Amino acid sequence: MAELSANVRERLDSWLQDPAIDDATKQELKQLENNPVELEDRFYRDLEFGTGGLRGVIGAGSNRMNRYTVARATQGFAEYILQAHGQQDGKPSVVIAHDCRHFSPEFALEAALVLAGNGIAAKLFPSLRPTPQLSYAVRELAATGGIVVTASHNPPEYNGYKVYNAFGGQLVPDEAEQVIAHIREVTSFGGIKRLSREEAEQQGMLVWLGEAEDEAFAETVAATSVNRELMAAGAAKDLVVVFTPLHGTGNLPVRRVLDKIGFTQVHIVKEQELPDGNFSTVKSPNPEEREAFTMAIELGKQVGADILIGTDPDADRMGAVVRAANGEYEILTGNQSGAILVHYVLGQLKEAGKFPENGAVVKTIVTSEMGATIARHYGAAVFNTLTGFKYIGEKMNQFDETGEYTYLFGYEESYGYLAGNYARDKDAIVAASLICEAAAYYKRQGKTLIDVLEELYTQFGYYRESLASRTLKGKDGVAKIGALMEDFRSNPPQQIAGSEVKQVLDYSLGLDGLPRENVLKFMLADGSWFCLRPSGTEPKIKCYFAVCGESNEDAKASLKRLEDEVLARIDA
Repeated sequence: MAELSANVRERLDSWLQDPAIDDATKQELKQLENNPVELEDRFYRDLEFGTGGLRGVIGAGSNRMNRYTVARATQGFAEYILQAHGQQDGKPSVVIAHDCRHFSPEFALEAALVLAGNGIAAKLFPSLRPTPQLSYAVRELAATGGIVVTASHNPPEYNGYKVYNAFGGQLVPDEAEQVIAHIREVTSFGGIKRLSREEAEQQGMLVWLGEAEDEAFAETVAATSVNRELMAAGAAKDLVVVFTPLHGTGNLPVRRVLDKIGFTQVHIVKEQELPDGNFSTVKSPNPEEREAFTMAIELGKQVGADILIGTDPDADRMGAVVRAANGEYEILTGNQSGAILVHYVLGQLKEAGKFPENGAVVKTIVTSEMGATIARHYGAAVFNTLTGFKYIGEKMNQFDETGEYTYLFGYEESYGYLAGNYARDKDAIVAASLICEAAAYYKRQGKTLIDVLEELYTQFGYYRESLASRTLKGKDGVAKIGALMEDFRSNPPQQIAGSEVKQVLDYSLGLDGLPRENVLKFMLADGSWFCLRPSGTEPKIKCYFAVCGESNEDAKASLKRLEDEVLARIDA
C-alpha cells in the first residue's frame, strides 16, 4: 500500500484488523490502497463534534460518516447519559429522528440499537421527521436526550448526527466536551454495546413513534399564531402560497400547519415534493440561495403567488421569496425575514394586549441589529448569543429558570427562527406559518412584505448585511483557516473602507459572559462591523458584514466597500 503518515497508517490498520468491522467496509478501504491522498483525508482524525455535532462525507474511515462512527459516538453519548442520569429516577430514554439523506434511516436505527444495548430506551420515528419536531418530542416525552441524523443543507455526499439534551436543545460546549471525552474512551468497535432490532423491540427498548406525536407537534406549532382569528376570518384564504420542501422533511408538517391556520391556496413544487437524498433538482438544497427557488418562482408566476416558502432538508431553516408591487419576486435574506417577523409578532402581541412587561428577543452576534432595534422599539429586552441556535435555546432555559424574562422570539441570520416555548431549536415550520400569516395580514392592508420592509428601513435605518465564505478542504484547509484567524487576531486592521476600527471583540477570550469561541468581530467608527468565524460544521471560514446607511444606495455602497477590502486581505 502507498506511503501514509504514521498516524493514518495506525488508524487504517486498526480498522482493517478490527473483527467488529464488516468485510464490505474493509474491502472499500483496500480498494483505496493506491490513493494515499484519499486515505489521509479519511483517517487523519476522528470526525469531530462542531457547532452541530458530527458532520462529514459518507464513507469508510474514522473521518467519515458511517455506521461505526455513528455507533462509537452513540456509545459515548450513552455513557454520558448513564453517568449524568445516575442520581435521577426512572429509566433514561432518547428520542431519535432522521432526514431524507443517504443512510439516514440506517444510522438512526444503529444509534437506537446501541442505546438499547446500554439500557437506554430508544424512541424512534419510523420515517423522516423535521429536526424541530425532534426537539419538541424530547421535551414532550420527557426524554433524557435526543439524536437527529441530518446534514442540514450540505451537499448529498454528507450526513451528520446531532445530539440533544433533556431540554430539547443541542449540546452546549461543556456538555459536548463531556460526551467527547466518553467517545474518546471507545477505542474498539468491539467494545460497543448493541442489541439486535428483534431483541430491542422484545425488551421494550426500541419504541416506534408516529401519528400521535405528529399531530401533537402540528397543533403546538399552529397555536403560536398571533392572529388566528383574522386568519380564520378569511385572511389566510386570500393569500396564494408556493411551497417547496427541497426534497426534505418539511413537506407534510408545513402543509399540515398551514392547513390548520386556514391557508387553502398552497401550491407545492411537485418536482421537489418527495424525499430525495441526491437533491436532484438543485445544486444545493439551501433556502438561503436564490437558485434553490428557481422552480418555485416559475410556479409562483403561473399561479400568481404572493409568497414562496422553502425549507431545507431537515426543516429547521426557512427561506422566503416575495412578489413585489412590480410583479417580480424578491428573495428575503435571513436578516430581513427576521426583522419582519420580529415586527409582526411583537406588533400583534402589543395590539392584542398580550405583550408581557418582561418580553425578550434573542439573536446571535452575527445577526443584523435591525431586528434588535425593532424589538427595543416595542419595549422588549434584547440578548445576544454566540452563533448556533443551541445558545438561543440555552438562554430560553435561563428565562424559564429565573422567570426574569419571557421569551418572545429568537433568530439567527442563517434563516433559523423560533417563536413559542415548545422547542429549543430553530423551526422552519413555525417560521413558514408566521411569515405566511404576516403576508396575509399585510395583504389585507394592501401591502406586500417588501412594502413593509421598506417602511421599516425608513423608520429604523437602511440596514444591509452580507455573508461571504471561503472553503478550504482537508487537513491543509484546517491549517489555513487557523492561520487566517491568527493573522487578523495578531495584526488587526486599523482602518477599513475609510472608517477607523474602534474595537476588536475576540470571543475566544469569553466576552460578555459567553463561552469561549474562535470568533473575531471588528466594530468600525461609522457603526458598521465585520466578523470572521470558522464554521463548526463545514471546511470553511465565514465572513459577515453589516452596515446601516441613510438610504438604500448609501447602504449598498458602504457594504460593497467593506466586503471588498476585507476579502482582499483574506484572499491575499
